[in-house]
Amino acid sequence: MENGKNTMDNVKEAKFDENCTNHEEDMEITCRGNLTPYFEAWDHSICKVHLSKVPQICKDEPCQLGIDEAGRGPVLGPMVYGICYAPLSKKQLLVDLGCADSKILTEEKRDVIFDKICEQHEAMGWAVDVISPSIIANSMYRRTKTSLNEVSMNSAIQLAKKIIQSGAQITEIYVDTVGSPEKYQARLQQIFPDVKITVAKKADSTYPIVSAASICAKVSRDHAIRAWQFCEGDIESEYGSGYPNDPETKKWLSENVDPVFGFPHIVRFSWSTAEKILESEALSVEWEDLEDTEHRGEQKISNFFTRSPAKTCQSRKKRHQFFTERCLFNTSVL
Repeated sequence: MENGKNTMDNVKEAKFDENCTNHEEDMEITCRGNLTPYFEAWDHSICKVHLSKVPQICKDEPCQLGIDEAGRGPVLGPMVYGICYAPLSKKQLLVDLGCADSKILTEEKRDVIFDKICEQHEAMGWAVDVISPSIIANSMYRRTKTSLNEVSMNSAIQLAKKIIQSGAQITEIYVDTVGSPEKYQARLQQIFPDVKITVAKKADSTYPIVSAASICAKVSRDHAIRAWQFCEGDIESEYGSGYPNDPETKKWLSENVDPVFGFPHIVRFSWSTAEKILESEALSVEWEDLEDTEHRGEQKISNFFTRSPAKTCQSRKKRHQFFTERCLFNTSVL
């Protein structure tokens, strides 16, 4: 059973990698000023992963790693998972940088701390996974649905794996939970058996390393939204906070829904707010009936043939020799 579960995890991880860009070809990000051009070149239909260079000290000394996200709830824009890691001997550095829960910091303060994290590139590292709105919505609409929690966990796991594979000596991982902390921690412990795992609610306000990850995620998402390029054409970018209960966001959604093609790529169309607008302002779509769940994937050979039309007096008429010699017959279905 355990081997079976590992196999399923590997399948999910493979799907994660298919949706992600190759971070090795990305430009280096040394400050928040690099984020805008970085995201302006982003193909919004796929995820975007960036890893900073692993400092030598993080390869030589045991390190702690924090994981947190930004943009889980909005109907607009990507969800960003961020991680930050540093040697256990540098715990005070995180405090000195002012790492705290990104939600209680002003945007200006987050930007300043992000720049400080980048300046400490010889003592600590960071990474982000910018998950496309289309990937989020499509995952939730698949026949085999992938919940937002599952998307989140897969992102966090893959980021941690990439850092470890890059040579960082990670001995402790701290995570701000999604779903049940106990189940999440058990899952991570199975994947990283030699690492001390701590999964907790409000970890971003408890552990400075998670606060640092939260800041990296939040600053990256802010810039990704501002740098968003609408491939659909000239679209107004004043859409409020992007949260479903924001009247300005709702107004923008109603004004930017196409009756045939739906919403621009920035919209998570699986959110109920977007679904209701599509139902009222876009053309309805009729789907074929789903197959019987007991025989899904099976098709009868008779499905590939059409029933012969009923014989009539007209059909008994003698056919012209031209058609008979060439074995040509009438048909009503192309």
